[in-house]
Amino acid sequence: MWSCDPRRFTDYCDHDYCVAKGMEVYGHEYAMHFPFHRWPAGANKKLSPIHETLVASGAQFGAYNGWERANWFAKEGDDLSEESTQTWEREGPWFARIREECHAVRDHAGILDLPGFSRFAVRGENAVEWIESLITGSVPKVGRVGLGYFADDRGRIVTEMSLSRIEEEGVLCITAAAAQWHDREWLEKHLPEDGSITIKDDTTDYTCFILTGPMSRDILKGCADLDLNLPWLSVQRGRVDAHDVMFMRVSFAGELGWEIHCRNGVAGDVYDSLMEAGDRYGLKPFGMFALNSLRLEKGYRAWKGDLSTDYTILQGGLDRFVKWSKPDFIGKAALEKERQQGVSKRFVTLVVECDDFDAPYMSTLWHMGEVVGETTSGGYGHRVDKSIALGMLREDLTVPGTRLEVEIYGMRYPAEVQEDAPLWDPNNERLKA
Repeated sequence: MWSCDPRRFTDYCDHDYCVAKGMEVYGHEYAMHFPFHRWPAGANKKLSPIHETLVASGAQFGAYNGWERANWFAKEGDDLSEESTQTWEREGPWFARIREECHAVRDHAGILDLPGFSRFAVRGENAVEWIESLITGSVPKVGRVGLGYFADDRGRIVTEMSLSRIEEEGVLCITAAAAQWHDREWLEKHLPEDGSITIKDDTTDYTCFILTGPMSRDILKGCADLDLNLPWLSVQRGRVDAHDVMFMRVSFAGELGWEIHCRNGVAGDVYDSLMEAGDRYGLKPFGMFALNSLRLEKGYRAWKGDLSTDYTILQGGLDRFVKWSKPDFIGKAALEKERQQGVSKRFVTLVVECDDFDAPYMSTLWHMGEVVGETTSGGYGHRVDKSIALGMLREDLTVPGTRLEVEIYGMRYPAEVQEDAPLWDPNNERLKA
């Protein structure tokens, strides 16, 4: 029901935007919705601090909660017409560029400008205990970052946030751009009435860069002040040249890397310093389409696709994020009952045998002429050279090697259930290097 949830809109939806989008939606009521096509009305509502720099680099944009983010970077001679995107086929002007961006991240390093992360600073003497009453797992220790999963009373997935600790009495909650009003409301409606916990929405004050790839540590050596020996899932304050930033050693791309969070006012200088230091190491800007490809190869879930209230925490394969020994948390009773009875369906990774297309959201999964599940996301993995789909499948068919069919645009294509491990770097050796 996300497409009907008013919280998917935020304050960028002013009168002019609503008129422009209303006219566009009505005028294309029966038009095809192609996977790489962007509806042009209502653009440029929220711009990154380095938007013009990205434009000069060939960025082709998409809107994420109104924020313009680069989807891919074009080169001279690429067809940038809207007509070129009106196709279901995987290959188009973007395909070779996405492949170059993914390979740069694999072989050298890439940098992604990621404005609009929803950021909530939760403070109070009992902030940690309060967050732990809402999530299925644990809040990380000071100096660490981890994922927190929020369930409803029926054990269904409400949202996912990264939780980081810089100080004893505070937790920084970072979540998807599109989740800003949705997740903020979820937190606020569970606040204790005594006012002991406060939530500050810092979404519009900060931005983020993802620096990732095997050369990312060498790049930081040339322009940053931080402890580069801290392990995966660490968080620390530091500097890029003269500017204060926060470093999180995480990477949605599945390579060695850091998220670099800074105030908007210094973002341009930080980006320029990183690019200058990375010039000798082959640092290349990459976009959201490449990030989607990279995360699919790692089996990382995306919110409101792979992660939603359509599925429970256990169906989503998130068992390792459940701390059963906790006295209580929202959804615990329902999840304990489900654990005893067994799940009816489970999250899987599929490799699809299709040369021309990738499975879109909610493609039907078939087995022996029977509908047995649906995809939750899909795309092409440029490091493994395979078409990948993530999805929900009837539990008895989740054995690795099971052969299925995926219905893509009216045709069925063979697919195979994979091991419960990333297709790329299954032991996370590159991630933890």
